[in-house]
Amino acid sequence: MMESTELKVEMVALHEKRVRKCLSKVKGVERVEVEASIQKVVVTGYANRNKILKALRRVGLRVELWSPRNELLSAYAAGSFAFSNYGFF
Repeated sequence: MMESTELKVEMVALHEKRVRKCLSKVKGVERVEVEASIQKVVVTGYANRNKILKALRRVGLRVELWSPRNELLSAYAAGSFAFSNYGFF
């Protein structure tokens, strides 16, 4: 069964190519989507989640599974987080 794995990968623009190259070598990876501005990588395919994490760590990248907390932090960092929507101001 094909599934998507969302990851938070600490990277700068230079790392995007390294992420794509590294994941292309993992057996079962069909597609890699990189959103470098929010440090999010979505991997689609049949690859085991642990193999994906291990491959990225092996090339020296800090990686963790994506969580709703990451979504909130990246929105805040990008300046798109509006406090007024939550009734703070």
